[in-house]
Amino acid sequence: MRRLVLGFGLGLGSGAALAGAAELIVQVKPSVLPVGTFNPLDSPRFGFRGSGFVVGDGNLLITNAHVLPERMTQSTALEPKLAVLVRKGPDSAEMRPAALVQLDRSSDLALLRFEGTPLPALRLGGPQTPREGMDIVFVGFPIGGALGFSPVTHRGMISSITPIALPSGRSQQLNERAVRRLREGSFNILQLDATAYPGNSGGPVLNVETGEVVGVINMVLVKGSKETALSQPSGISYAIPVSFVRDLLGSP
Repeated sequence: MRRLVLGFGLGLGSGAALAGAAELIVQVKPSVLPVGTFNPLDSPRFGFRGSGFVVGDGNLLITNAHVLPERMTQSTALEPKLAVLVRKGPDSAEMRPAALVQLDRSSDLALLRFEGTPLPALRLGGPQTPREGMDIVFVGFPIGGALGFSPVTHRGMISSITPIALPSGRSQQLNERAVRRLREGSFNILQLDATAYPGNSGGPVLNVETGEVVGVINMVLVKGSKETALSQPSGISYAIPVSFVRDLLGSP
């Protein structure tokens, strides 16, 4: 795959251990964005669909593939347009157009490029970074606009790293990468002892000690309806390991 990103070090400084979750949250929040669609004829004009986080050169964003509307994964020429929201102050946000760059349905990840001034990018952990017992936080927009578009942080730990397979919704979604993954069998998923909600999909999971991204929240793996997830949360959430993000970016 062509290398899309040459570095991952923007935004959070050195790899030294951070003082704690409070300091990490302050640094991470500007890099976690609402992902959705924009249509000037809709009300509201921005249709929230999930969370995402900035990587690479500051104009690239990782989210879940299932966050995107189906037709957006086929043609970005159709209305409504992909977009992200960037906070400009306590009570204002800027809508920025986005476009699909890469898609991997086998790991349920998507890479977008958004317009405008680059934002601080999160650092990615190495392929072997996630480990059981690691203290983590994950940041996103649970329940979408119902709570406003201020990033919300949950804290927990990686309780298990276990094999799992993400099924494709239909045969047309089985691209070459997906077929290869199915032939190879299941892959490891991060199980977290913290509760994610609808809207958290695509948000980063971060190592509290280093601030590095170790995974991406994936709500497809939460069983039951949105109402069940809200009224009877299991206290368990799942994330795609950061190694799949590196694969999507073309980084070793």
